[in-house]
Amino acid sequence: MKTLNITSKEVKETKYYYKEYIGEDVSDFEGNIEIEENLGCVRFSSIKANGYIWAKEGSEIEAGEGIEAGSEIKAGRGIKAGWGIEAGRGIEAGLGIKAGLGIKAGSEIEAGSEIRAGIVTGK
Repeated sequence: MKTLNITSKEVKETKYYYKEYIGEDVSDFEGNIEIEENLGCVRFSSIKANGYIWAKEGSEIEAGEGIEAGSEIKAGRGIKAGWGIEAGRGIEAGLGIKAGLGIKAGSEIEAGSEIRAGIVTGK
């Protein structure tokens, strides 16, 4: 299976806390996606791989829409999506996992601090 390695060459600095991904289209990638370590927060419009998605230590994944992987999603820091996060097996993050709608994993979900999904309303 093909593996796409995202390095500092495929991201650009923004005036915000994240770096914008500017590489090839990953909205429906055939293979695995690996994000090199210590990139900070890398933002995608959407990211989907039929294999795994792995952001190494010191990197995190953020998507305006959804994050989906055929096997697992793993991040050294956080995972955040405007819509949903879905993995065929597990989801793991060093810090938090947050999704605007739902979070779904085939086996397990693990976060270093918190997991949030859906719309939270006060009383």
